[in-house]
Amino acid sequence: MQRYILKRLFQAVICLIGISIIVFMLSRLSGDPLTLMMPPEATKKDWDLMRAELGLDKPIYVQYWKFITGAARGDFGESIRWERPCVEVFWEYFPNTLLLGFSAMLLSLMIGIPFGILSAVKVDTWVDNFGKIFALLGQSLPVFWVGIMLILIFSVNLRWLPTSGMGGWENLLMPAWTLGWYFAAAQTRLTRSAMLDVLDSEYIKLARMKGVPERSVILKHAFKNAILPVITMAALNLIVLLNGTVITETIFAWPGVGRLVVQAIFSRDYPVVQTCVFIASTLFVTANLVVDILYMYLDSRIRYQ
Repeated sequence: MQRYILKRLFQAVICLIGISIIVFMLSRLSGDPLTLMMPPEATKKDWDLMRAELGLDKPIYVQYWKFITGAARGDFGESIRWERPCVEVFWEYFPNTLLLGFSAMLLSLMIGIPFGILSAVKVDTWVDNFGKIFALLGQSLPVFWVGIMLILIFSVNLRWLPTSGMGGWENLLMPAWTLGWYFAAAQTRLTRSAMLDVLDSEYIKLARMKGVPERSVILKHAFKNAILPVITMAALNLIVLLNGTVITETIFAWPGVGRLVVQAIFSRDYPVVQTCVFIASTLFVTANLVVDILYMYLDSRIRYQ
């Protein structure tokens, strides 16, 4: 097991290095940030001084080496727009994204898992048909459209909820539903599929023949063995939710990392973009590693060579 973990850690480091190279190169395709920073009356000398101060006058490989060695120490440089350490800017916005992501995940699990179990137990009934329609709509409707429709219905027409911003629980409801609906639909489909596979197993039929209560058969025997793919998707979805809040946070003006990235891209703030993407990638790779390790504890039949 230790050998497997070390191997996966090595693969994770290689993956992060590749991601850092891609992000570093792509962030510079948006243009020169000095065009947004320098006043019209600035002279060429002013431009050269500012370029040297920001380190943009050095060769691209020198800039990358400075970035990757600093990232290894937890130092991502200073933001061009906010004029503060990038890590400090990131952690200022991250708790808001964490709140939104966990709320959306909780919503998706509370809806997706019960719907999936009921659809599998009552297969081909109106409950199952409703679950399939819910899953189809959840995975086909665009996130931006869902958000706009929620604002139109509950904020503009009914005036029940605020349109944007961060405040009380009322501000959290629509962004969390917009972000979590797609994943609730995905959890519904996956839970239903996993439960149907398990319910057709011989040991489930044997448990029913022995007179085990149906509730115990469903929750203790069937769902326990169908939970592996559900846990995998839930763990990965949490990271995807945290990393995929750009559209939702922009629609609802939620002050999170997603909106921060959008602002950094428009202001060509390379260090902030690199910091946000690199930390998000690290979270995703770490989640994959943790899920792989959890598999060994949840199912004793799994062994890695």
